[in-house]
Amino acid sequence: MVHYKLTYFEARGYAEASRQVLHLAGVEFEDVRIPMGSSPQWDELKPKTPFGQIPVLSVDGFEIPQSMAILRYVSRKFGFAGKTPEEEAWVDAIVDQFKDYAIPFRQYLIALRNGDTDAEKIKNEVSFPARDAYFKILTGILEKSKSGFLVGDSVTFADLVVADNLVTLQKNGFFTSDEYPKLVEHQSKIQNLPKLKEWIETRPDTQF
Repeated sequence: MVHYKLTYFEARGYAEASRQVLHLAGVEFEDVRIPMGSSPQWDELKPKTPFGQIPVLSVDGFEIPQSMAILRYVSRKFGFAGKTPEEEAWVDAIVDQFKDYAIPFRQYLIALRNGDTDAEKIKNEVSFPARDAYFKILTGILEKSKSGFLVGDSVTFADLVVADNLVTLQKNGFFTSDEYPKLVEHQSKIQNLPKLKEWIETRPDTQF
């Protein structure tokens, strides 16, 4: 049996969608979580990782770095990347759009964490407009969807990334359930998939 080991911090963050794919696929994996920030465990591990960062997925000792490379690998291997090359392209496009939105939104989070006096200005002029533009794109996709999924007629890693990002925004007061009802409806559909619901109910509850 292949041994999968996914190493990341004690957070959902950049590893969570890959964890969810593995769970949905019924694949046993070693879920290694290390303390956030500087710690003896991270200081020892960091120079041993391929790029000096995590997440890292080990497949029988073969290490794969970078969160999106890991996510695409497990999704394609276990059937969560789309059923045709065209669907795969759309799944990739949606997740690339997520990455584009995440960069300006992270500006606000960093400013907030650092006590930057311009944090509110960054939120109103940069981060939240980027969020809203991204959410309008997703809403338009969901309005055209006959299945309720973002791509095709089954769950893909794009659904997982979008739904879990809403969790982070909700937990940190950046999104309320009366905003963008199509996204809330989509999140409920995805997170109530039986295997995923089981994972969510038993996983560590983290802010990010």
